[in-house]
Amino acid sequence: MKKKGMLDRLLNGRGLLHKRIDKHPIFKEKLTIGQKSADAVSKYAGSWGFIFGFLAFLALWVAVNVYAWVNAWDPYPFILLNLILSCLAALQAPIILMSQNRQAQRDRIDAKYDHAVNRKAEREIQAILKGVETIKRNMRGSKK
Repeated sequence: MKKKGMLDRLLNGRGLLHKRIDKHPIFKEKLTIGQKSADAVSKYAGSWGFIFGFLAFLALWVAVNVYAWVNAWDPYPFILLNLILSCLAALQAPIILMSQNRQAQRDRIDAKYDHAVNRKAEREIQAILKGVETIKRNMRGSKK
């Protein structure tokens, strides 16, 4: 069988990297319930909706406790509110970090794939330039 030219391989997509990045084993593995929940929490906790909702909750908490005439469950220094905020931060930070670590692992794989594609493209371009140089030499030789 005759070997096809560089242009044919480029036009038909053969000879190029064609492995899809989503076929990497890290993308195929099934996520655990903890990983899924970490993604969900970090997706929500890193949104403007969470920030505005949490600010509304804080404002409501303070307003109810400051203006309550009877049975204010958390008077002015808001010690209970501080405890709740500390617990939220203590739980939320590691969950978000777990999600970010998994995303960083995926980003490293993407970067390796991009590097491989760039190296392949560089080799293809070098081969094309060699072919163009050969054509130039042949044309110069045929003019003489």
